[in-house]
Amino acid sequence: MSSQSLFAVLEKLVSLHKSLYNLALQKTEIVKNGDMTGLNELLQNEQKHLGAIKTVEAERQKTAVNFLLERYGAHSKSEPTISDCIDVAKDEEKHELRSLQQSLAEAIEQLKERNELNQRLLLQSLQFVHLNLSMLQPQKPQATYGNPVQGKKPTAARSLFDSKA
Repeated sequence: MSSQSLFAVLEKLVSLHKSLYNLALQKTEIVKNGDMTGLNELLQNEQKHLGAIKTVEAERQKTAVNFLLERYGAHSKSEPTISDCIDVAKDEEKHELRSLQQSLAEAIEQLKERNELNQRLLLQSLQFVHLNLSMLQPQKPQATYGNPVQGKKPTAARSLFDSKA
C-alpha cells in the first residue's frame, strides 16, 4: 500500500518539476522580449509552483518514512531519500522507484540549466540598461585638478600652536 502512495507522490514531484521547467522556458522568451508585466505574472505563478513542490516534498518525506517503517519496522533517518527506499524495496518496486528517481533527477537538471540561462539573460539585460543609462547621463570629467586633501575627512583635530610647556 505505501509503495503505491510513494509512487504517486514521486510522480507528482516529477510533474511539478516539469511544469516549473515549462515556466522557465516561458521566462526565457519573456526576458528576451523585455515584457516586465509578463515577467511579474510568471514570477507569481512560479512562486505558487514552488509552494506546491515544497508541500509535495514534505508529503514525500512522510510517505518515505512510512514506507521504511513498513519494510524495517523502524528507520534511522528523519529525511529518508529515494535511494533509502530503493535499498529496502522489493525487486518489482525497485525498478519503478529507480525510474521515478531518474525522471526526477533529469527534470531537476533541466530546470537548473534553464534557470542558469535565464540568470545570464537577466544579467545581460541589466548590463544593457546600465550602459544605456550611462550613455544618457554621462559623468562630466573634472576640468581642473582638485585638492587631494579636500575629499578626505580630517582624522584628528590639530592645534594651531605647537608649543611645549
